[in-house]
Amino acid sequence: MGYLITFEGVEGSGKTTQIRRLEGFLKKKGWPCTVTREPGGSVVGEQIRKILLSSETVGLTPLGELFLYEADRAQHVAQVIAPALKKGMIVICDRFFDATLAYQGYARGLDLDMVTSLNRLASLGITPDLTLLFDCPVESGLKRASIRIGRKKPALREDRFERESVGFHQRVREAYLEIARNEPKRVHIIDGSLGESEIHRMVCGIVETRVREVLGRLRTP
Repeated sequence: MGYLITFEGVEGSGKTTQIRRLEGFLKKKGWPCTVTREPGGSVVGEQIRKILLSSETVGLTPLGELFLYEADRAQHVAQVIAPALKKGMIVICDRFFDATLAYQGYARGLDLDMVTSLNRLASLGITPDLTLLFDCPVESGLKRASIRIGRKKPALREDRFERESVGFHQRVREAYLEIARNEPKRVHIIDGSLGESEIHRMVCGIVETRVREVLGRLRTP
């Protein structure tokens, strides 16, 4: 029995940095873990990622964008996430189906029931055991993202979503917060404006508590 942890948040919220730090923490504990991401995470998925995140991609409709994300997820879950969970590993995923609901559902205006249904189909019914939502004001997140993107060579920049309007990103943030309100047992909100080390301690505390609870239940006769 594995354990799926997903990291979510607006652009520049700091989640990717915390994923790397959590991976190191879990490995020091001796807990088997693997880190993956969406879009991407599989050979096919990495090709889809290039289409979805490159600013050179123009004219992609919201529905076409949604189907690409679900195709990526179908490959990713079947080839990476499900096998790792079956091996009893802790899987840390940088974005999962909550992102699709927030970005393509709420922010793009696609039917939420349709997006939810496709999410369930593509994920083979797998739901995260724990989701850490990194929240911060949209403007500060975009500023961080801009700095990060600026450090990369033009050919390696993944900035199609960063080029969206502030209003778009505000809708994404509000969507994430609504998801957290609807599923408080699964989704924990992390204040992304705090210092990196403080956030790391919070993340490790939440994850260790939740994982030990699962281990305790497994050991109970």
